[in-house]
Amino acid sequence: MKKIGFFTIVFCFFAFFAHADAPQTIGEYNDWSALFYREGKNIVCYMASTPQKSEGKYTQRGNVYMVITHRPADKTYDVVNFVAGYTYKNSAPVTVKIGKDTITDLFVDGDKAWAMNAAADKKLVDAMKKGERLIIEGTSSKGTLTKDTYSLKGFSAAYRAISSKCRR
Repeated sequence: MKKIGFFTIVFCFFAFFAHADAPQTIGEYNDWSALFYREGKNIVCYMASTPQKSEGKYTQRGNVYMVITHRPADKTYDVVNFVAGYTYKNSAPVTVKIGKDTITDLFVDGDKAWAMNAAADKKLVDAMKKGERLIIEGTSSKGTLTKDTYSLKGFSAAYRAISSKCRR
């Protein structure tokens, strides 16, 4: 994946406000990028990808990507976050399909969808390790249904890289 620059730019925008160091690349693994940064003395590792295909009848949409994060200092691992590029409709469900697995225990906050809890994060990560593609469907605040398809090629290698760096 040659989109590492995008993830660095996105991170740097947020890091400016969080007083974190600029991200450093761990590696590129097919369709996934693995990176880390430091927040003070603490290390944060994450992996990210953008969709291979986006569908929906929208006229304008921001950046769309997903991130899996490890924060050892907070004892949080496998935190899955989807960024839709639009504000999600609060009452509409967000659905993730990976192979035969369908995961619906997600909540939305603005343009982001998160798993409800650590068990749901683990279920997502476990399914992504075994899967070939991930499809996420959501609805914008304007009622537009979207469907984003992510490749999971390189997911396991990127996951191992961030887990090793963050001593998971």
